[in-house]
Amino acid sequence: MNKKDKLDLILLNGKVVLPNETIEELDLGIKDGVIKEIGNLSRSSSIKKIDLRKLTVIPGAIDTQVHFREPGLIHKEDISHGTMAAILGGITTIFEMPNTSPATIDKKQLDLKLKIAHSNSYCNFSFFIGAAKKNITHLSVLESLEGCCGVKIFMGSSTGDLLVEDDDSLRKILSSVNRRVAIHSEDEYRLRDRKTILEKKDVSILDHPIWRDEITAIKSTQRLIKIANELKKQIHILHISTKDEIEIIKNNKKFVTC
Repeated sequence: MNKKDKLDLILLNGKVVLPNETIEELDLGIKDGVIKEIGNLSRSSSIKKIDLRKLTVIPGAIDTQVHFREPGLIHKEDISHGTMAAILGGITTIFEMPNTSPATIDKKQLDLKLKIAHSNSYCNFSFFIGAAKKNITHLSVLESLEGCCGVKIFMGSSTGDLLVEDDDSLRKILSSVNRRVAIHSEDEYRLRDRKTILEKKDVSILDHPIWRDEITAIKSTQRLIKIANELKKQIHILHISTKDEIEIIKNNKKFVTC
């Protein structure tokens, strides 16, 4: 940067986390919303200066699983408020999930989300395409669309047409795409077999983790990893919640992340 150019903002004396995972007390010079200089900028000229002494400066984080519920369910959340909260929490990029209403399973719905986000988002954004039995043949095209961060599979009950519970459909989906697939791993067959847990008269929210228990997750993850290894396809299992699943994944790192 030309030394004659005045910076918009200098952040002074912050404990800056650097790409090499070290922390140094440095200054950051910002111009047009971009970090232009890092170092000792105490003598540099700027429109505004902020002293960050005793504060830590970290790169903006990426949240790879958010649910903003727009369109269709904005009484729960929307893109504007969700991304505003993300920015306030240090999240500068979000990947949003497809279980909205209607579900994001085609270009039309992806384009609608992108249009809303371009107008209302406070941070960078990208959206998952939901895998469904009726869009399997289109997934290789959909996953490559601008604004799509990947394909998401719901193996346990979810919104609309997003449920993919059987091994045959899972194989077809994984075979049809090129990118690593993100998966909500719960065994739908076990959930159906134990649905009576939710049908008793005194059912409460405390019954939810009993119904969707550890075994439900473990069985599904075991099935998934077997298929991924057979097809030599990359998968990412979301929100792992059991020690047993971690142990299974540790032994299958070639194709599986979490």
